[in-house]
Amino acid sequence: MAPQLQDPSALKKLALELGFTSVGVCAAVPPPHFDDYRDWVGDGFHAGMEYLERQLPLRESPRVLLPGVKSIVAVSLNYNQPLNHRPGEPKIARYAMGRDYHRVVREKLKKLENWLSLEFPGSSSRACVDSAPILEREYAHLAGLGWFGKNTCLIDSKRGSWFFIGLLLTSVSIATDEPSAGGCGTCRKCIDACPTGAIVQQRGRWQVDSRRCVSYLTIEHRGDIPAELEPGIGDWTFGCDVCQEVCPFNEARDSQPLRAQVTQEPGFLNVRTWPTLRQLVQVSHVEWDKTTPGSPVRRAGYEGLKRNAAINLRASSGD
Repeated sequence: MAPQLQDPSALKKLALELGFTSVGVCAAVPPPHFDDYRDWVGDGFHAGMEYLERQLPLRESPRVLLPGVKSIVAVSLNYNQPLNHRPGEPKIARYAMGRDYHRVVREKLKKLENWLSLEFPGSSSRACVDSAPILEREYAHLAGLGWFGKNTCLIDSKRGSWFFIGLLLTSVSIATDEPSAGGCGTCRKCIDACPTGAIVQQRGRWQVDSRRCVSYLTIEHRGDIPAELEPGIGDWTFGCDVCQEVCPFNEARDSQPLRAQVTQEPGFLNVRTWPTLRQLVQVSHVEWDKTTPGSPVRRAGYEGLKRNAAINLRASSGD
């Protein structure tokens, strides 16, 4: 019989003390919307991310990642901060301005994992931060951290959507929370604001077509970017925040003091200085290698970052 934690208050208290914004627990069930996700891949909306198709069988159940898993602890970590972008400089999405979030979130999750190991000797667990083949938003929703917006971001009605998700799979059976409830109603600000029209309605639900998404194009896409999409990229050098910037749930309001708060995570606030766009387009591989360690921006690759800077310069000159 699996060990049980009927009162997870101490675990949740530790999570908040570690700096997580919110925490919840859900059962380790198969993801409820897996068929929708498979259709999204089947429709080609995953673009050139072929690994998502290869990993489909791995995402069908958390038991593939951790045999014997009973519960999933879901956490969020706020990364919001002012963009403060200046012309002629790279425009980096907020989530990538500081230290690589994989490391920050995983370090905190490991401390939760250690706590569980001490409380329940012999139990097993696994920390997942973005790179593991699991549908993070599904379990964060089931654990009460947020609901799905039309832009497909997970939205916390009190805090908005500027947060990372981390999961801790465990063989300990933990008392669960209620799934989040909420919705966008008739609002379509993110749909109308998307510079490339990447938020589309398909099979009766709103989805992001990665083939048109500025975040995908500036980070994951390799090679030339289709000329008709270049104007939509504009001054974004890495990622894109537009759909979140216009979201009403990310607006600061006196009645919702938790919304739009600036992150308190030191690693995210330690914003690095980047070369100018003109320097980036001619940066050497050696200099790129020295500039990007420990930053999510490294994901774009050497050629990708130079390509994006060149697009930004063409946009600023009107060419």
